[in-house]
Amino acid sequence: MPHDVELVNVTKRYGSGAVAVKGISLRIPAATYCCLLGPSGCGKTSTLRMIAGHESVSSGSVLLAGREVTDLPPAKRGTAMMFQSYALFPHLDCLDNVAFSLKMRGVPKAERRARALHFLKLVDLERYASRLPAQLSGGQQQRVALARALITEPRVLLLDEPLSALDPFLRGRMREELKRLQRELGISFVHVTHSQEEAMALSDLVVVMEGGEIVQAASPRDVFERPATAFVARFIGGHNVLPAPAGDGTVAVRADRCRLRPPDAETYGPHLPGTVSAVEYQGPVVRVALATAAGEAVAMLPDDVFHAAPVAPGDAAVLAWSEDDMHALAPSPSDAAAATLTDPLAAA
Repeated sequence: MPHDVELVNVTKRYGSGAVAVKGISLRIPAATYCCLLGPSGCGKTSTLRMIAGHESVSSGSVLLAGREVTDLPPAKRGTAMMFQSYALFPHLDCLDNVAFSLKMRGVPKAERRARALHFLKLVDLERYASRLPAQLSGGQQQRVALARALITEPRVLLLDEPLSALDPFLRGRMREELKRLQRELGISFVHVTHSQEEAMALSDLVVVMEGGEIVQAASPRDVFERPATAFVARFIGGHNVLPAPAGDGTVAVRADRCRLRPPDAETYGPHLPGTVSAVEYQGPVVRVALATAAGEAVAMLPDDVFHAAPVAPGDAAVLAWSEDDMHALAPSPSDAAAATLTDPLAAA
């Protein structure tokens, strides 16, 4: 079965010569919720817009369901895009907003309104069909925009940071709604976000981008359990990036797998001495930060474990972990770039 989305050596250059996306290749299987995750400027939105056809591809190919669409306009691709701004027509009620694309296609009024009502029901908004956008909350406006995108029955739905304008409570509710719809409809969603929590909660496939490149593409659990590079480990969060106990390079160790030992205790296995710099009570866990020779390191301790042997800022302590809980990290693209700047021979 063809993948819903396939990118083959896709590059995006802008007029000034800046390269936003650097020869990336990616396959998104059918009926997958995929999140493109990374900081601002990493190339994730440019990638989404090239899939949609709203940005031209400088080189490489875009395939949807096995069909080459690199040079096709957005309307010919079988995708729909939900923009961050929602872009609802203020003078049209919810029903007519959702039905608008069908009106442009010449679908008879009774048919398009019946289909629009069906999609409003899908997002639990049929009772608001006659309301104008200004009479809706932010979350309701988003669901109208979602219904309007889905009424075209796309093979792939593209979402550009759709939850960024919502408050934290609504973001959680809408995450559940998006995942439910994706499963019920059985189509692929490609969702751009800079929120690690959002990507972890929604994705079947997380694609982490840095500097216009894909640095890791895997399931949320694989990305969290085994981040590929120091950048991924730091960006995903919940990890310490530490010097390898033997040899060059760095390792990642989950903060919740680390423990604290008194400075005079006999410690076996990998460990790192330091001074407690901060203690944060977070309910079920306590975050303890240590200043070490390798920089800040963190232990996330269960509440009962911490209070059995509490520490305070200024205390000496030893961060300890098991060899089984660490793994080696590959260099990040940014590490290679920094090496090139400081050492002209590094790129040779």
